[in-house]
Amino acid sequence: MRVEAPAADGGVPSAAVAMGPAPPPAAATASEPREPACPPEMKLVQGEYCTEVEEHCLVAWYAPQNRKRVCEQFQPPARCIGPRIPKRFCIDTYAWPNRAGERPEVMNTFYQAQVKCAARGKRMCTESEWTFACEGPEMKPFPYGYVRDPRSCNGDHAWDHPNMKKVARRDKVELGRLWHGVPSGSQPDCISDFGVADLPGNNDEVAAGESPHAKYSSVNTGGPWYSGVRNQCRPKIYTHEEGFYYYFLGFRCCGEADGRPTEPRTPRQIREGWSFDRIERLAGFSLEQMKQVLELKREGRCSCEQNRLPGLVLHGPEWLCDTMCGTLLGPNARDGDDATRVLNPSRQKIRAP
Repeated sequence: MRVEAPAADGGVPSAAVAMGPAPPPAAATASEPREPACPPEMKLVQGEYCTEVEEHCLVAWYAPQNRKRVCEQFQPPARCIGPRIPKRFCIDTYAWPNRAGERPEVMNTFYQAQVKCAARGKRMCTESEWTFACEGPEMKPFPYGYVRDPRSCNGDHAWDHPNMKKVARRDKVELGRLWHGVPSGSQPDCISDFGVADLPGNNDEVAAGESPHAKYSSVNTGGPWYSGVRNQCRPKIYTHEEGFYYYFLGFRCCGEADGRPTEPRTPRQIREGWSFDRIERLAGFSLEQMKQVLELKREGRCSCEQNRLPGLVLHGPEWLCDTMCGTLLGPNARDGDDATRVLNPSRQKIRAP
């Protein structure tokens, strides 16, 4: 099976988002220690990303509900058959809000995720950055190796028939019922070679597309906690527009290494000359408002009442405040475990390495 990904530069002329190697930081003197390449809550990803990988599946099954072929075991090693592109960037260790022990936030649109990242001085990860951070320099199909394990990276839960009208209303009880994710950092085996956690499985994540020919900037990657999805590093979904949100869709942020300035717009937005206030309008809240919300969260005061927060009144749907605070899940939410996990019988065919 050949799995392709677009070239990492996406034809972007801006130096702020160039995907080439960063110039090496100035050498530190004995009395002046070198600054870390990334903030403490992020991991450095550096190396050569392969744009096209050849993988051979040994054990697979077909999921008719999603029309997907799910591979349970690959033949190591994967082989690079496309150009390699140098990369050096920082990526959040966990999905937003990027805190161990907290549940990843879901139900953000692409633009809302973008403003949230920008409020922390970061940006959306590109699809190739997300992939490289997940598969590592060996181009492994899963961060932990070549055999799919839905217990290492939370997956294979039974479908539970969402009530889409309630999801659209951001009904907290329904969102809580549908939750089968686990808190960030609670999966010690779901760690990539770069030290990045929880990349495939658990919640799906949205990233920024790089192909200049793609219909949308939004790319979904990783796969959610359900049975019948790949939960791999490299496969992507390109059919959801930027206003799409879902009860298992989260995100994480990236940034430039070595203290270089981070451009909050996506490669496509830069090519098309977008201003950031256009992104804010599409998100429904501004960068400054999100910064205020982050400060309220830090103080433990992000509690919404009639779309109001201390010192901040929002003008929009009644669920907008909870979206900004990340408080949409009802108290009935239960973290995923084996009680609803359905392992496919084909896993019995997995061979020992």
